[in-house]
Amino acid sequence: MSVEALPIDPKIQKALEGVTTATLTTVLLKKGLRNVWLRGAFPLVPQGKRIVGRAFTLRFVPAREDLATPASWSSPISTRAAIEAMPEGAIAVVDAMGATDAGIFGDILCARMKKRGVAALVTDGAVRDLEGVLGTDLPVWASGAAAPPSVASLTFVNWQEPIGCGGVAVFPNDYIVLDRDGAVLIPADLINDVVDVAVEQERLEGWIMQEVDAGVPLPGLYPPNEAAAARYKAWRDTQK
Repeated sequence: MSVEALPIDPKIQKALEGVTTATLTTVLLKKGLRNVWLRGAFPLVPQGKRIVGRAFTLRFVPAREDLATPASWSSPISTRAAIEAMPEGAIAVVDAMGATDAGIFGDILCARMKKRGVAALVTDGAVRDLEGVLGTDLPVWASGAAAPPSVASLTFVNWQEPIGCGGVAVFPNDYIVLDRDGAVLIPADLINDVVDVAVEQERLEGWIMQEVDAGVPLPGLYPPNEAAAARYKAWRDTQK
């Protein structure tokens, strides 16, 4: 049975929109999580705004000739049905097993996702009808484009269950943050702690950049020693 899709807290969304994926990988590394960056998922068009949402997962397995057919697109278990279950604001995360010889979604499916208010599509595979996909204005993170349809290489099996995308375990309702560096996952159970630490890390690094612009040498500044930490604290107190 698939897992119910949950909404994102607007406060969490706003906070994470101000945190880079690079910062998040560092914060998660300090918490012992090294494998959170989805390999092979890059923005087809660089986005001006960071995108944050909860994962709505879809899973493909290798193509099997009796199942991976154009007729399967009309099945109750299909990418079409999965799209109709996607809530507004969700980020569709698709396990395509890294296959790049078939496009999992084309322009019509992406247009429907955009119409439903889906925030973005993320996959370790490829899309097709690239010009049309770009024309939908749906933000897409993928490994590229391929002309053949999904059934040429893959069989769709389900949605809203645990998947592996870009070598990362993604569970329904985990948090996904997207920017020009790619896609990063935050486990749902860690979200509150990660947000607090990440926002503070961004604030610290912003101050460090000010110091660098002022000509301060890096040793003792990045990472900050006791003296630099005291200067930062004094500066931070003035910002409240």
